[in-house]
Amino acid sequence: MMKRLGTEWLFSGIALFGITFGSVGPARGAAPARESEGDARPRVVLEFDAGTAPVAFGAERLRAALEQAGYAATPPGRVAAATARIAIGIEPADDAQLPAEGFAIRRTAAGETAAVEIVGGDATGAMYGALEVAERLRHGTALGRIEPTTAAPRFPFRAVKFNLPWMSYRRHESLQLHDETVRDLEFWRKFLDMMAENRFNALTLWSLHPFTWMIRPKNFPEASGFSDEELAEWQAFWRALFRMAKDRGIDTYVVNWNIFVSPEFSEAHGVSPHSAKKHYWGEGDTSELVERYTRECVAQVINEYPDLTGLGITLGEGMGGMTPEQRRDWIDRTFLAGMKAADRPARLIYRAPLSAGTGSGGSTSVATERLTREAIERLELPGPIWVEFKFNWSHAHSSPHLAIVHGGSLADTYWNPPPTNYRMTWMMRNEDFFRLRWGEPGFIRRHIALNGQDYVGGYFVGSECYIPAKDYLQRPDPRIDWRYAFQRQWLYYMLWGRLLYDPATPDAVFARAFDARYGAGTGDVLLPAYEAVSRMPLRLASLHRSTWDFTLYSEGFLAPRGPRGGPQWRDPSPFISVDELIHQPPLDPDYMSIAEYVRLAAERTNIAAERITPAALADALQRDAEGALERLDRLELPPDAPGSVAFELADIRAWAQLSLYFGEKLRGGIALQTFRHTAEPSDRAEAVARLRRAAEHWDTLADVTKPMYGDTPLIHTGSTPFSWDRYRDRVRHDITIAEKAEPE
Repeated sequence: MMKRLGTEWLFSGIALFGITFGSVGPARGAAPARESEGDARPRVVLEFDAGTAPVAFGAERLRAALEQAGYAATPPGRVAAATARIAIGIEPADDAQLPAEGFAIRRTAAGETAAVEIVGGDATGAMYGALEVAERLRHGTALGRIEPTTAAPRFPFRAVKFNLPWMSYRRHESLQLHDETVRDLEFWRKFLDMMAENRFNALTLWSLHPFTWMIRPKNFPEASGFSDEELAEWQAFWRALFRMAKDRGIDTYVVNWNIFVSPEFSEAHGVSPHSAKKHYWGEGDTSELVERYTRECVAQVINEYPDLTGLGITLGEGMGGMTPEQRRDWIDRTFLAGMKAADRPARLIYRAPLSAGTGSGGSTSVATERLTREAIERLELPGPIWVEFKFNWSHAHSSPHLAIVHGGSLADTYWNPPPTNYRMTWMMRNEDFFRLRWGEPGFIRRHIALNGQDYVGGYFVGSECYIPAKDYLQRPDPRIDWRYAFQRQWLYYMLWGRLLYDPATPDAVFARAFDARYGAGTGDVLLPAYEAVSRMPLRLASLHRSTWDFTLYSEGFLAPRGPRGGPQWRDPSPFISVDELIHQPPLDPDYMSIAEYVRLAAERTNIAAERITPAALADALQRDAEGALERLDRLELPPDAPGSVAFELADIRAWAQLSLYFGEKLRGGIALQTFRHTAEPSDRAEAVARLRRAAEHWDTLADVTKPMYGDTPLIHTGSTPFSWDRYRDRVRHDITIAEKAEPE
């Protein structure tokens, strides 16, 4: 435990002291703050080691929360005048009871002065403890009522996936428009603050070939297209970014897609032609020149950026025409050899192979899994190695049951027997909703309960087709009180980060976050409303089996590209027609397609109780939507609630209308497919009526969203911007399909 000696608090033998500093980290050598004369606020002595950056970051957040709550945060030296003392520190090694990143908040006393001890298992844990106390103060808990608690991370790896707009995996206006914002360190300061407060501990930065944005390769200077001045600016950027992350207890990884070189290197040497075009697929260039270039770049990046935690590799894109064995061997000769040649150790993210064959489209096999496991187990790198798998391919916000990874189904090869030098990590890709705010804590808790086995080290959360930087989605509005896109989705990040740290975090914590933003009592309405309507995209992605990125965009009810059924229901539009909804097989085997449901009903076959029928799904969608709308109707906002709450309410209403639309479309699809079996005119009439009601809900959806969201670029639809208003005609086309239907 924390040790006390006289009036000094000691952690690991380091004397603590108070100091004021800026938002990046402590101002080295700054003088202690002094209270203003006549300041009648209760004084709280705040003690911490300003030389330990994560602790100092947490202490600054706590100091700000104390000031906001009406206290005067005071440096040590005026104990007699203090109302309370707060000491933040790290548990001594000989008393170690807390795990890494764990913390304890304890109530003690120093003479007649109440005292709060915040003790971390390490510096990051101490930071989390300080952030916890700060959050309770911001949510209205008086300092004297802070309850003791102990916390420990559920997973050691809690990462954000962030795609960079430079040498981006794909090129599209919706990605490249973030260039200036992502180059701004103020953006990263805010983003990293958010990550620390939500207890994410890893930032993974993804690019086809980021290295020449970071270094000028010593033996290949022609690979860099920057002048010395430009490169110096980039290097200052990267060093500041990695340092800011480290100061907040956040590891940093740079992840690429392997056999890619800079366009300049490609053109200078006539190698890797897809790299010159910045295209993410191509035949693997295994020439000795490319291998040496890659190996030397890896070592040089590690050497020149001591605050960079590690690298990530991908056995897939850029490796066309290569067998799994050839891909593994290339990684050994280049990335892994470069890591071993570096002057310091670095951590590794080893992405599971995306293909069991020579193509790049995606496939799996037990033989490839065995090959990969054997390769990883031979690695002598700092552990654990994080082995990444895409949960349900590109649409993890679907079913909490694992149906597929990239390429197909996954056997138990990676975890049976349990691994020793690596841990599995789930990639929770979100290509399904970017505009509407989302929050379903129950889904995340269920996911962790089902998929958090001992061999699982954690999760990635993020998108391939969306960068949460510049907010280009929202129409300009004076009520907007945020600057960056990720700030719109504050609940999404809070839920994922806090629940990955502790799945037992109660809903009351998230409800209080609403109260802190919009006024007392709003959380008890808005959180359950979000929870109910946020099930809509999960249900669509569970019912509509999808694979890679563009095969589903749930909030738009689009399936732009990907597997379709027979010619009788294929539709050239990206919009999911009623016929596609009828025939597309489900992702989750518990779900039942409309075609199967109607066939079993016609055959009078009993349906197992655990199966989720389209009719039951429609009822659940309607129940959740109507319940959420009723909650909003009862909501009484405080007179001083910020105007930005209007955007939260509009998004809930939009999700509710999408849910009602989905439910009526399911019922219309059931009636339509039934008519095709029975030829009963009443079934066709019901289908038409249901689909007309669905169109009314879509019209309401378009009307709700139009004032908030304009036509904006969406990579799923190429050069065609997206808005719900654009698809009114496709919604009504379903009515025409039903009106013209013929019996089968």
